Amino acid sequence: MKKIIGTTLLALFASFAFAQEASNPNAPQISFEQEVIDYGTIEKGANGEREFKFTNTGKEPLIITNCKGSCGCTVPSWPREPIAPGESGVIKVKYDTKRVGPINKSVTVNSNAATPVKVLRIRGMVNKPEETKTTPEQEKKTSMMIK
Repeated sequence: MKKIIGTTLLALFASFAFAQEASNPNAPQISFEQEVIDYGTIEKGANGEREFKFTNTGKEPLIITNCKGSCGCTVPSWPREPIAPGESGVIKVKYDTKRVGPINKSVTVNSNAATPVKVLRIRGMVNKPEETKTTPEQEKKTSMMIK
């Protein structure tokens, strides 16, 4: 008897779980032009701003509820107003290029879209700027000019 009740309860919970996952055919859809932006190789202190362009390809307004960078060096900004079906928007990402080394960061986008969580990525490399070296002769000439 316990097995029958246990099996019945399990079947009931499973059917409720699948019923909750039924998708809305009119739900907003967020479609990005690109989900990865490659900065390439840039110099320390260079412009770290990039844009992820997207379109709402669904049938209801798209609302982006939050965007979060994977660390404090990656700061996203996003439209706070609903994006109508067929309309486009931009998520701006600013990376702190004062940090030398490889870039491999993510931005997590939360919305009311059929796929509610989307992860965008930025990558690249920040190099130290080359220092101009002076030879001893140049230093003598420079110091003579200063006197």
